[in-house]
Amino acid sequence: MTPPSPDLSVTIGTLRLPNPVLTASGTFGYGREYQPFVDLAALGAVVVKGISLLPRPGNPPPRIVETPCGMLNAIGLENVGLARFISDKMPFLRGLGCRVIVNVLGESIEEYCQLVAGLNEVEGVSGVELNISCPNVKKGGVAFGTSETMAHDLTRAVRAKTCLPLIVKLSPNVTDIGAMARAVEEGGADAVSLINTLIGMAISVRTRRPVLANTFGGLSGPAIKPIALRMVYQTADRVKIPIIGIGGISTWEDAMEFILAGATAIEVGTANFVNPQAVDEIRAGLSDYLVGQGIESIREMIGAAKR
Repeated sequence: MTPPSPDLSVTIGTLRLPNPVLTASGTFGYGREYQPFVDLAALGAVVVKGISLLPRPGNPPPRIVETPCGMLNAIGLENVGLARFISDKMPFLRGLGCRVIVNVLGESIEEYCQLVAGLNEVEGVSGVELNISCPNVKKGGVAFGTSETMAHDLTRAVRAKTCLPLIVKLSPNVTDIGAMARAVEEGGADAVSLINTLIGMAISVRTRRPVLANTFGGLSGPAIKPIALRMVYQTADRVKIPIIGIGGISTWEDAMEFILAGATAIEVGTANFVNPQAVDEIRAGLSDYLVGQGIESIREMIGAAKR
C-alpha cells in the first residue's frame, strides 16, 4: 500500500503555502522564463524579480562572473517598473494560479510605501518582500538593511500601508543579523528572509582590472550556504515570526538543513541557473524524505536541530 503523502504546507503570516519551496528574487525572472521547465502553480510561491516604482536599466556589463561554487552579480536591480509589472507580468502569473510574492525596492520610505500601496488591489499578489539592501538617498546613501532604526522605521511605515503578508529580506553584511530581524519584527513584519548576497569581487589577472563593471557584486551559490545556515540558526533564537532561509540551496538536503535550523520555508536562487528544475526536485525530495522518516508534516521539522 502506498503511504499517504506528507503535509508540506506552511504558513507565513496569513498566507498558507502548499509547500515551503519558493524562488529567490532576481533568479527566476517574472516566472514566465521558467514556465517550460517548472509547474509554477505547484511551487510554494514565485518570488519575482525586484520591482521599483519606475523602470531601471541596471548596471553596464559585464555584470555576472562565475566563481568557485557560486557567482557574483552586479545586475543593478534592472526591472520593468511597477506599472508594467502589473499590466504585463501579473496577468500571466494570475492565469496559472501561482502564489506571487512581489519583491520591492526603493530609495526612500516614501517610494516603498507607494509600491506596496500600488500592489494592494492587484489580483493575484499574495505577499510583499522588502529588499532593504537599497541605499536611502535621504540618509546619505546608507542601506536600510544596515541600520536597525532605519529597518524598523521602514517596516513600520510599509506595514501601515498594506494588509498583505509582509516579508523583510535581510542583508548578511551586518554585525548582528539577529538584531536586524528583531527590529523588523517589532516594526510589524510577518516574516524575515535571509540571507541576501554577500559583497565580493573578482579581478582579471590579464587586464589587472576588476571583472565586474561595477567593481563589486553580490556573491551567491553553494559557497555561501554555511554562512546563511548559521545566520538562520542564530536568528531563529531571536524572533518569533517565521524565517525563510536563502543561500546556496541546491538540493532537498540543503533545504532540509535550513528547516532543521529554524526556517519555515526556503528560497532557491542560483541553483535555478544550473538546473531549471531544481525547485521541483527539491519539493519532491522533501516529500520523499518525510515519507521515509515516517513524519506526517514538514512543520514537525522546523527548528528540530535545536530540540
